[in-house]
Amino acid sequence: MTTPIRTLPRLAVIAAILAAVVAVFAWVGGFLSPARISGSGVADSLQTANGKIYPGFRRAHAKGLCVSGHFDANGAGVALSRAALFPAGSVPVIGRFSTGGGDPSASDGRNVFHALGLRFALPHGEEWRMAIDHTPIFIVSNPADFLALQQAAIPDPKTGKPDPDRMKAFVAAHPETRQFMDYMKTAPLPSSFANGTYYSIDAFRFANAQGQSRFVRWQFEPETPFAALDKATLDQQPTNFLFDDLLARMQKAPLKWHMVVVLANSGDRTDNATVRWTGPHRQVDVGTLILDHAATEETGGCRDYNYDPLILPKGVSGSDDPILAARSAVYSASFRRRAIEGPRPDAITKAESPAKSQEGAR
Repeated sequence: MTTPIRTLPRLAVIAAILAAVVAVFAWVGGFLSPARISGSGVADSLQTANGKIYPGFRRAHAKGLCVSGHFDANGAGVALSRAALFPAGSVPVIGRFSTGGGDPSASDGRNVFHALGLRFALPHGEEWRMAIDHTPIFIVSNPADFLALQQAAIPDPKTGKPDPDRMKAFVAAHPETRQFMDYMKTAPLPSSFANGTYYSIDAFRFANAQGQSRFVRWQFEPETPFAALDKATLDQQPTNFLFDDLLARMQKAPLKWHMVVVLANSGDRTDNATVRWTGPHRQVDVGTLILDHAATEETGGCRDYNYDPLILPKGVSGSDDPILAARSAVYSASFRRRAIEGPRPDAITKAESPAKSQEGAR
């Protein structure tokens, strides 16, 4: 289908949408060049599903707080990958905690995932960026389904909410989405950004100095003891309670997570982020993430970073998971839009922890 959508007859709207879905999937699969199609279509769908555009903010994970610190590698990761993050030593980190959704003023009292973006500044100008969530699985397995999900979530102008029948039909046709929704409904929700485990979700490929390669996922496991929120009282929580809690904790002491690399077993799916790796797996603790400074996006330096999961150092590459390329494209489209729109006042206006790191001052 090479006919531009704008030339299609007005009565062929449904066909145009289907063509757009196919085009997005083909681009992510590498069949079309980024010059011909980008993540803009998915960014459009996120805006529509949000119900309105919030200029200057990310199209997803709109509400966030900057953090910074360093990563102390213990040297164990060198056997797995030649990435410059893994030799014993310390590298600066700047990151961003956020909640799901596109409304920057939304209450923290929602049963949504908590997210963490990280940018590791490595030697010789290399970077490693991560976009990790407290959920170990994703809601769909491919970009076409993600776009269709956003279409199903478009609010009805009369009710301000998605059409329940349309959403029900989508979920019925996508058991992996039902699995994610069931997980969010039944799994304990961390009571703090500080005590959640954050997962890569997608698989990646590591290659070491000897030329050996393997598929992996990783997770950041907190030293802060886990505690769960009472989901029945979520709507009674203060608007910014998660971010206020993070600031209060950082005023007392740095927060720490261990980066644990999980090596794939034979038969593990590496192309589908909705499938968990079950059973025993070799796990390697490769170092400790230490965050000691927090600030608003206006002063903390994370606003202008795009936490693209495919910005990777030597020794790390993406897997065959199509969601990875889609995330990269959508993050880029969102970044371009908010850069043109210019920054807006942050919903979190009082956020400054006393400890400062070298990277946090950037």
